[in-house]
Amino acid sequence: MDTSSVRACTLVLLLTAFLPQAGAEPPAQPSAVVLVVVDTLRADRLSAYGYPRPTSPDIDALLARGARFTQARTSEPLTAPAMATMLTGLEPHQHGTTRNGLRIETGLASLPRLLAERGFRTAAFVGSWVLRDHLCGFAEHFQVYQEVLTRKRWFGMFNREADAHDLTDAALQWLREHRRDAPEQPPLLWVHYIEPHAPYRFHDECATRLGITSTAPSRADRYDTEVAAVDAEVGRLVDGLVDLLAPRPPLIVFLSDHGENLGERGAWGHGRLLYEQTLRIPLGVVWEGVIQPSTVDGPALIADLPTTVLRLLGVEPPPGWAGRDWSAVLRGETAPVFDRTMCVQAHRGAVQSRHESDRARSRGLLRVGVVTGARKEIHGLRRQQLELYDLDADPGELANLASGSTPSAALAACLAEIIGGLERLAAPPGDELDPESLEQLRALGYLD
Repeated sequence: MDTSSVRACTLVLLLTAFLPQAGAEPPAQPSAVVLVVVDTLRADRLSAYGYPRPTSPDIDALLARGARFTQARTSEPLTAPAMATMLTGLEPHQHGTTRNGLRIETGLASLPRLLAERGFRTAAFVGSWVLRDHLCGFAEHFQVYQEVLTRKRWFGMFNREADAHDLTDAALQWLREHRRDAPEQPPLLWVHYIEPHAPYRFHDECATRLGITSTAPSRADRYDTEVAAVDAEVGRLVDGLVDLLAPRPPLIVFLSDHGENLGERGAWGHGRLLYEQTLRIPLGVVWEGVIQPSTVDGPALIADLPTTVLRLLGVEPPPGWAGRDWSAVLRGETAPVFDRTMCVQAHRGAVQSRHESDRARSRGLLRVGVVTGARKEIHGLRRQQLELYDLDADPGELANLASGSTPSAALAACLAEIIGGLERLAAPPGDELDPESLEQLRALGYLD
């Protein structure tokens, strides 16, 4: 065979290797990957999860278009730790953001970084004070990191948080510009709404349809109007995404960072307790044409998200990520696996200064818990108190069954892993927080 024939054969072989086989469908790719996070949103305050008030028609409609998880939990009920886990697939004792005000360890692999390496344009739009980059260090993971801190949500006292309308406007404006300038480049977009975080503003425009009067509404009533208000903005965001990204549908993940105590056991807020009111989160994955509408009852953690999204896109996650891969379940190829022990943790709220932060991780751990099916154990480190609940028989976690018992092997292993991780983490860099940051964190309830 002469040289020209060899070259021709080689070219045919190369082309054959890289072209799809006859009849084979190329792997589906979404027009975008969008992470929509609603801060402090309890799953059981959404109509899709059985709440009788119609708080969430737009979120309900979004969840109905994909797979809705019924047993999803956060790894830690604080915003920055939970969001670091969502981005990196690592637990708080691994990525370093165990408390608000502790910056994430530098140089970690993350969902936005891995997708940027594959041609995505990555952008985040955050409306929460604790997600300011100088407090959390998340901006290094995005090509665009915009802090939308434009409104005085705290009754005029502070001027550094967004409302949902401003956040939606900012995200959609960026997407319009991106589609104009680089229409072939898929975006990864994270939009983080602050509502319904305290102080639970009252929204008159939502109250009537919820059956709430404006005369002395309770804190829980105000919370519900906040849910309804942010629901409308989620709907506006999703409608804008569909219009701007047509004709291919986006892959949308909807979730909360954590829930909220609304007076149960006399507690309000989140962060220090590991009861279901703050651990349980709404979670849905929508990719029309790929993920069929379904309900997933298997136990999911927020750490599962980056692994699952990457696998849906055909990308191998890095070794060491803590999450479970749900992609085959979402595609309808396998059934959920229920055999899982989930390890969760609670820390003190926020760090006030560098001097404190040197010991903030090791001394900030308050509680560790494990959930296996309906069995839930919580170990309180301060008083060495053990709690044990049967979530099927006692969903409100009112009857502690731990009297006279000892921690299970699973709980002991969880505690040892977390403490070991905290000891391995380096002291975080940074200076003392400025007075404005300290005052805002105190108002948010994150400082003693």
